[in-house]
Amino acid sequence: MPLINHVRGEQVPDAMLNVRTPIVRIPLWIVMLWWLVKGLARLVATYVRFWYLTVPATGLAWLYLRYGWPGPVLAVVLPAAVCGLWWWLHRHTFLRWFGLPAWSRWRRWWYRRSWHPAMSTAGLAVSFDRHIVLPTLRRVRCRPGVDELLVRMVTGQIPDDYARVCERLAHTFAARAVKTQPGPRVGLVLLLVMRGDPLAATVPGLPVPAMTDFAALPIGRQEDGQTYRLRLFGTQVLIVGATGSGKGSVIWSVVRAVAADVRAGRVQLWAIDPKGGMELGAGAPLFTRFACRDYTAMAAMLEEAVAVAQDRADRLRGRTRQHLPSQSEPLILVVIDELASLTAYLTDRHTKDRIKAALSLLLSQGRAVGVHVVAALQDPRKEVLPFRDLFPTRIGLRLSESAQVDLVLGDGARDRGALCDRIPRSTPGVGFVVLDGDPTPMRVRFGYLHDDDITVMAHEYDPLRVIDGHVIEGQLA
Repeated sequence: MPLINHVRGEQVPDAMLNVRTPIVRIPLWIVMLWWLVKGLARLVATYVRFWYLTVPATGLAWLYLRYGWPGPVLAVVLPAAVCGLWWWLHRHTFLRWFGLPAWSRWRRWWYRRSWHPAMSTAGLAVSFDRHIVLPTLRRVRCRPGVDELLVRMVTGQIPDDYARVCERLAHTFAARAVKTQPGPRVGLVLLLVMRGDPLAATVPGLPVPAMTDFAALPIGRQEDGQTYRLRLFGTQVLIVGATGSGKGSVIWSVVRAVAADVRAGRVQLWAIDPKGGMELGAGAPLFTRFACRDYTAMAAMLEEAVAVAQDRADRLRGRTRQHLPSQSEPLILVVIDELASLTAYLTDRHTKDRIKAALSLLLSQGRAVGVHVVAALQDPRKEVLPFRDLFPTRIGLRLSESAQVDLVLGDGARDRGALCDRIPRSTPGVGFVVLDGDPTPMRVRFGYLHDDDITVMAHEYDPLRVIDGHVIEGQLA
């Protein structure tokens, strides 16, 4: 019976039913040769790919065959001794030219092992055209305490996508924290993986600089171990933190950094302490003007600072864009502790309005003419400090709630790594600094000064001062 093709509805001839596909038999030696060549090719590829492991292993094997055990032992011991001596004599160059590059290569291999699951579980892998597209790890560069990962983002991603999953990546890579920065080119992002915590130990008060650089005041230590330097020229500084977070450390570190010019008369410190002088009273001999009880005197002091700023602006207009401190025209640094007591908690409405008006003018007009404000407070709400945006430099210490971080440092600051609400109580003086125009938060621990240190500094750099409207000369009784 003829066979019918049910697909086309055609009858298949009987002659085609007897046709068989010929079987090609490949000799076994060809199959074995093919597998041998394939295995050798893979072995050579692996040898070349991991040359930094295979070449030394080959050398050690040759030394063992040629000289026995003394050969590889000497080949290992001598370079180790040279490296140890190099590290002991000049640790900086050892880390720069050998230690950190070798560690970077090892860490790159470690990150590549877990890169696929890390990107997938963090939601950074993209499915496109039935394929999973991953961000590409371009480079790993190790620095003390931090790994710098240069990543090429998937098309359609932006650095904020990585900032939102920093906490997930930190737990994935077993790191203390992960921060993001825009890469050197469009399409690249930097992931800063913080391995240890160099700021765990208390930072003592830094030495008073002999020559004050108002563009780089040394007041603390950064995460990379370098000294953090605050740019005072052209800025106003806001310090926000909960009780016991270390606001005093920031204030006294700034005061200590300008103490030499205070004694020389090129800087005047005008201090306001609404808590009766409990915080700033120890340094009263340093202050040219000091108000701690009379709110009317505080308002008058701020209005006088505004008058000085406006007078300087009239004289410097058309001559310079930045005031340079001198003994005839010193830089005026207005230090305010617990600013909320002046702007929100004060019950005298007339005095409060005077203070708010003076502060608004001072913050907006005083930077270029050498009248600067360093203010601290606990409550960052808008109704407490309505002119928060007039502070270009903001420092967030330990905060009570996560929502306060963006309120203090700007939108998205917490996603970019400013975990102020996660700072432990055991590390007062640790905070994050955000500069106007630079969205990347910098983690800093500010120098801590004991009361005795403040007292000694105050009497060593004692200038002329005015306390609650009265001129006082000489040392305090």
